[in-house]
Amino acid sequence: MRLTKTMRWTALAACTALAISACSTGGDEKSSDQGSGGSGKKGGSISIESGEPQHGLVPQNTAESEGAQVLAQLFAGLVEYDRKTNAPTLRVAQSIETTDATTWTIKLKDGYTFHNGEKVVAQNFVDAWNYGADQDNAQEGLPFYDKILGADELAPGKDKKPAAKELKGLKVVDDRTFTVTLKAPFSQFKTMLGYTAFYPLPKAFFADPKAFEEAPIGNGPFQMDGKWEHNKQIKVKRYENFPAADGKAKLDSVTFKIYDKLDTAYNDLRADNIQITNKLPISAMSTVAQEFGDRYIYKPESGVGFLGFPISTNPAFGKPEIRKAISMAIDRESITKTIFSGTRKPADDFISPIIPGYRQGALGDAAKYNPAKAKELFTQAGGLPGNTLEIGYNADGGHKEWIEAVGNQLKSNLGIEVTFKPFEKFGAILTALGEHKYSGAFRMAWQMDYPSIENYLRPIFSKIAIENGSNYGGYVNEDFEALLAKADSATSDTEGIKLYQQADDILIKELPYIPVYTYMTSGAYTKAVKNVVIDAQNRIDLANVELA
Repeated sequence: MRLTKTMRWTALAACTALAISACSTGGDEKSSDQGSGGSGKKGGSISIESGEPQHGLVPQNTAESEGAQVLAQLFAGLVEYDRKTNAPTLRVAQSIETTDATTWTIKLKDGYTFHNGEKVVAQNFVDAWNYGADQDNAQEGLPFYDKILGADELAPGKDKKPAAKELKGLKVVDDRTFTVTLKAPFSQFKTMLGYTAFYPLPKAFFADPKAFEEAPIGNGPFQMDGKWEHNKQIKVKRYENFPAADGKAKLDSVTFKIYDKLDTAYNDLRADNIQITNKLPISAMSTVAQEFGDRYIYKPESGVGFLGFPISTNPAFGKPEIRKAISMAIDRESITKTIFSGTRKPADDFISPIIPGYRQGALGDAAKYNPAKAKELFTQAGGLPGNTLEIGYNADGGHKEWIEAVGNQLKSNLGIEVTFKPFEKFGAILTALGEHKYSGAFRMAWQMDYPSIENYLRPIFSKIAIENGSNYGGYVNEDFEALLAKADSATSDTEGIKLYQQADDILIKELPYIPVYTYMTSGAYTKAVKNVVIDAQNRIDLANVELA
């Protein structure tokens, strides 16, 4: 989630999750919405695995998976996503209506309050979005507001000053109603509203943003229990005034225990020192199903794993032929079966297979393992300077094995020297890329912010995502931009998907990143808990977890 500089890049580890139960999984799916039936023990406390969030815990500036996991417990958004259909369903919103997909009227339910007692009103959403859309505030969620009228004035671009203080497309009607006017029709706007960047902010945030980063005040089922203890833990406790109709948290408290190594977290899970993880190390893959049985979670999710290239800052990666040669030299089948024990699948599109608009085999020859053709194409394109390639990756996410396996394949198949640069934490590699301090190839993964093909295109590869998004490669293609704009204004989902697919075709031709695999949810929990569900955004539904 920049982890973007916006939208959600994820620290998806050896196997993490975003389960979408509406999607057919055939023989690959194992039941994961576990619960032994009956009522669990009331109250109680648990600990779960977590990584260190990249930034302070502000929704508008959280675009990575670790921070988003915490904020999903502290905040409630306008909509959430149905686990069976993946469609947006109303949460804090009582209604979200439009007649033209351009002007939207949002009415709020009564009864929601922030954890300091402040009532949640329309102004809290408007203030939060205005803050996130102002480029002077440098929030990673900025690109999400680009569709709102007035976004260009608040975010005119690098070396330019905002010409406004507020989005002219936002208007408060009364405490429970506000309107949103977009620059152009966008039928998927309601679907976007479950994302972190659209959470509300209380008045207390604007009084002391720095203090808020360490102890955010949300409107969700849990509230902070003290301050974030960096590199150690984040503690939350049940918010007693959360609306009963929306489901109060069943546990008294949850501790997000922060780990640098997944193997350490898994050993703690086995010892019941933590009770849930949605990320498992590669070392666990061959035995976890047998050891945890029905408490092992395994099903398809929305993540796509990439090998990325800083095209704009390193001319060595400038030719699409070089990138295609590298893609064809990677044996995806071997990587997913041997390294990941079948808990990932070879990628054949930039889009996850669980998202409408995905096309099986879309990558064509680029995804087919062909060492001879890869070497021929690589040589014809002039190869790499010094005949060397460096690949960077975050060492806190279980990526060493597969990155080194890819490197060995490239060394063997392309005749190049491959070296590796581990970054201690995911945030470190994101920062290095964002500040143009790293120019090697790099490992990345993307999980959806909201269930749309558009969310796999604009956040990663559009121009606006270079400075205010997750376009770490600096890729620019005007035809791609035009197709995104045309697809945004489509009058039907069918028409829109076809246009987004045409934009996807441009990525397939140019390969600014190389899709390597798609993720399967792989997590586990101990006998101490029940009703463990991992949602479509790789978040544990902690409000419904109970002691067994």
